[in-house]
Amino acid sequence: MTAPDTLRFAVLTISDSRGSDDDASGDLISQGLSDAGHRLVERRIVADDRWQIRAAVSAWVADKIDVVITTGSTGVTGRDVAPEALEPLFDKPLSGFGELFRQLSYDEIGASAIQSRATAGRCDHTLVFVLPGSPGACRLGVEKILLPQLDSRTKPCNFASLRDRFGG
Repeated sequence: MTAPDTLRFAVLTISDSRGSDDDASGDLISQGLSDAGHRLVERRIVADDRWQIRAAVSAWVADKIDVVITTGSTGVTGRDVAPEALEPLFDKPLSGFGELFRQLSYDEIGASAIQSRATAGRCDHTLVFVLPGSPGACRLGVEKILLPQLDSRTKPCNFASLRDRFGG
């Protein structure tokens, strides 16, 4: 069996209260993708501020990072702004990501899944996935959706095999 393509990825934790010592969700995402053979380029924590979020992700898009994964700020409270910050950057929304995430989440947490505003899209050459902040939600998103779709061996199709055709 051939080895999967190695993708360059960055992780952005969005939180007013977490630091590098207690970022379990960022740890889970970083470790999961690294264990799958992908290369962590940068990891950062920013406050629940749409402009800081957008600036961090925009810089990674400009640097042509293959995949950006954010965690946090996807709920329904006043401070939850990740979808509003990032969806305007999407050249191509990937609405199926949020739909599938909520379907799989429903199997684990029931109707509370409706409170997740997980989303994704392509920004130029970069795939951006916006996950909730809980470690359980990140585990679900990474294991059930991201790892299979970022593996060039996944059939019938995967994001890894398409990245050369994204264009800008």
